[in-house]
Amino acid sequence: MAATDPTFNIHYSSQVPHDQPAKLMTSIKKLAESPGITFIPPTHTYTNNPHDDLAALIDTESTIPTVDFSLLTSGTAQQRSQAIHDLGKACQDWGFFLVINHGVPESLMKAILDGSQGFFDLTEEEKHEFEGKHVLDPIRCGTSFNASVEKVMFWRDFLKVFVYPEFHFPTKPAGFSELALEYCKRTRQVTRELLKGISESLGLEADDLEKFLNVESGLQIFIANIYPPCPQPELALGMPPHSDHGLLTLLIQNGINGLQVQHKGKWVNVNAMPNSFLVNTGDHLEIFSNGKYRSNIHRAVLTNKATRISLATPTGPSLETVVTPAPELINNENSKPAYIGMKYKDYLELQQSSLLDGKSILDRVRVSNSE
Repeated sequence: MAATDPTFNIHYSSQVPHDQPAKLMTSIKKLAESPGITFIPPTHTYTNNPHDDLAALIDTESTIPTVDFSLLTSGTAQQRSQAIHDLGKACQDWGFFLVINHGVPESLMKAILDGSQGFFDLTEEEKHEFEGKHVLDPIRCGTSFNASVEKVMFWRDFLKVFVYPEFHFPTKPAGFSELALEYCKRTRQVTRELLKGISESLGLEADDLEKFLNVESGLQIFIANIYPPCPQPELALGMPPHSDHGLLTLLIQNGINGLQVQHKGKWVNVNAMPNSFLVNTGDHLEIFSNGKYRSNIHRAVLTNKATRISLATPTGPSLETVVTPAPELINNENSKPAYIGMKYKDYLELQQSSLLDGKSILDRVRVSNSE
């Protein structure tokens, strides 16, 4: 279902849960570039200020934890042990951390952000070639999150591509696909090393998590987001408070901040260090750890001054894996499973075709008598 705003005479559409005829979308980027735009259309305006929520307070004191990747992979035994401890503490206390000294070339990170900008600079007709019809289509682009069910849309355009175990990618702009192939390969290597450290931090063997969840053939998604300048940033959101599916998401951005993470009931502004990855834990790491490592809730806020581009690469289990708490953790801690099993593919489809609302999908697999 699409909405048309008569003031702007702009048609909005996005991917819908079922195969339906695609209609030409109009991007937020095009809307934001409309001459003389000073306010946002009702389709994107919250009746109440979206920032006046229960966690509206901004925490300016807390410091987001940092993990030195080089100590995990090439440090001494003592350094690696300390890095694993720090990694586990970051997962337990925050569900979010910065990764430095990861070995991915800064030039590649810049190039892939430039390539993402190039994709969003394509004409509406060119982007329409990659719009997709279903939430599990391997290539799809659109606006907001799921405009077919949203009452208020988000000030964001996106490109989502399944890049592993099978690599898909748009054919435009020239050279973007080759950059993405190399970037996704490098980020997948970083993610798998982090997951080994996380597995050990849970008291398991380094390869236990990867084997149990079949991460070797697990799904990796390439998600490029663009948040153009918003004339009324206080009345809109780039993305609402939500947690991610999967295990870990690695994120980079173009130097413009806008990501906020929730920590102890407050929002913390994320100011990324140059050449670092922002990493958040996902719902399926929470399930695997039986709730010890909670998935992080985060959101994207807007500015009226600059365009923000972010690039996320979430990694999860294989699509056919039924994700449950690790049996060893249940046995070792003499506890009961806090989550019921669900196939990753089913979870992903459910989340991507629903309203994005906190942990509403994770709550569906949470055992009612758990915390």
